[in-house]
Amino acid sequence: MSSSIASTRFSVLDRSRTREGHTHPEALRDTVRLAGELEGLGYHRLWVSEHHGVPGVAGSAPTVLAAAVAAATRTIRVGTGGVMLPNHRPLVVAEQFGVLESLFPGRIDMGLGRSVGFTDGVRRALGRDKEDAEDFEAQLRELLGWFRGTSPTGVHARPAEGLAVPPFVLAMGEGAGIAARLGLPMVIGDLRNRDKMRRGIDHYRDAFRPSAWASEPYVVISGTIAVADTPEEARRLLIPEAWAMAYSRTHGTFPPLPPAQRVEALTMTAKERGFYESGLTGHIAGTEEQVAHELETVLKESGAQEVLVTTSTYDREALRDSYRRLAAIAAG
Repeated sequence: MSSSIASTRFSVLDRSRTREGHTHPEALRDTVRLAGELEGLGYHRLWVSEHHGVPGVAGSAPTVLAAAVAAATRTIRVGTGGVMLPNHRPLVVAEQFGVLESLFPGRIDMGLGRSVGFTDGVRRALGRDKEDAEDFEAQLRELLGWFRGTSPTGVHARPAEGLAVPPFVLAMGEGAGIAARLGLPMVIGDLRNRDKMRRGIDHYRDAFRPSAWASEPYVVISGTIAVADTPEEARRLLIPEAWAMAYSRTHGTFPPLPPAQRVEALTMTAKERGFYESGLTGHIAGTEEQVAHELETVLKESGAQEVLVTTSTYDREALRDSYRRLAAIAAG
């Protein structure tokens, strides 16, 4: 095993993807079960996500789901990838993470993003619009202030004040600069656009200002990784998500994941086929040897300290097998 892989932490973001023929509650329970398996395999973190009004994603309340995951595990770190700060009041977010950290001390992470709802209807339902994302840096400063007891309001966030819940910025667009200015760890994706990812990482490291939260830059790279017995089996793991993405780009809604064999039998329009084929490319997928080689390359190029794996697929057993194989690569 390369020294790059040996010195890297491996973590997982599970988005509680729904599957055709299965319910939203099943998807949430799948996430909780997966957390226990990942803990046994030695993964560093399990993060959950925030999506609203999306047929293909059950995870709409990440701090609630994080509590269930933390209660079902003992050692793995648990957090959010992420809480979308423009959707919430920073005080309430601080209180929620303060409760989580109080219940599960030393295991909670606060991953924070700047996205607002996926569609105009969802944004209206949340009482938000696209412009709210532009206030992300100010919202982030306010949130961190609640933990440090520096709010000019005279109000105190209980039980968050005085607690140290590690914050991470999900760096999309302006996120790398914000993470650097505030001196926070950064999560950046995706592996499909390596040049853009490297530019974001370079900008972050060049502009980083040490803070009470981090004395030096900390880079987490995120993306899809699929490991299987053969390259063909690894590619099949990618098919359900690639089709769901293609469908969302052509129909405006993100569907539950279909079985790979159903996708392979579909007749697609030229536009659908283009998005679908694009969705299959650029990921790290293959046998253990192929994936280890690709990981070594991307880790040396990026200098990242951690990899956050974001793989989703219909076949849960194949997904668990992929995580087992990846854990074996990481362990050498």
